[in-house]
Amino acid sequence: MALSYLCALIYLVFLKGRMMNQTMHSLAASSKQLNPAIAGAFYMVLAGAVFALVNISLQAVTMQYAMASSSAAFWQYLIALACGAPWVARSGMAALRTDHLALHIIRVAAAAIGVQFWVAGLAHVPIWQAIALIMTSPFFVNAGAGLFLGERIGPARWLATVAGFAGGMIILAPWSDTFIAATFYPVLAAVFWAATSLMTKQLTATESSVKVTLYMLVLLTPINAALAATSGGFAIPGATAVALIVASGLLTSAAQYFITRAYATADAAYVQPFDYLKLPLNVLAG
Repeated sequence: MALSYLCALIYLVFLKGRMMNQTMHSLAASSKQLNPAIAGAFYMVLAGAVFALVNISLQAVTMQYAMASSSAAFWQYLIALACGAPWVARSGMAALRTDHLALHIIRVAAAAIGVQFWVAGLAHVPIWQAIALIMTSPFFVNAGAGLFLGERIGPARWLATVAGFAGGMIILAPWSDTFIAATFYPVLAAVFWAATSLMTKQLTATESSVKVTLYMLVLLTPINAALAATSGGFAIPGATAVALIVASGLLTSAAQYFITRAYATADAAYVQPFDYLKLPLNVLAG
């Protein structure tokens, strides 16, 4: 059953992927006419809006159709990977040729570790608190961009970032009697995801946004497959769940591309605060 779903999904997504690739290239061409700051902010906000739709699709398939989260993640990223198939078919092996394989691997490892800390945090921390704490990520991105990427971080940006981080620490409240060590998990997720963002910015200096996105999907898929094989399996419970999973995969491919384009267009420390819009966008979508 899983194999038949796989064949049908890959065929469907390959066709949709060709249309998506054309749309993304059109957007990239249009953004070259914009001020880099405006284009970078646009891509980051667009990524947040698309990720909100991804989250709604995944929540529906896991909560309403009782699909295991590990299974949903596997299919989500496999379908997202299949969206890159038309580009690989057109470009050949040049699509995967890179001089920075180690950095790609470290980037994906950091992203995967961040996911594990995030999921572990959700198991112990109220959702509102976890989301507030994950928003400390711009502090770590700003610090890393200044130290490792040589970006200029002005006083106003530092003041805003430190103020946001201080708010996160107030929510964390390590001095409280009710504080538990697991409350740090969302903050650790923010650290690893900030590292992922910095490595994305570094890679986009020499490689295309499509290639950086494709490597993220290529390397994450076997990780998700291993997690699904040892926990939820690969079954998809019904046609509606298939439609939701296909939607989440297509949207994930687009969202990952938009994030990469944001970092390729403008400074990492500049575009990262626009990620804060994920919170109201997710609330609105929910």
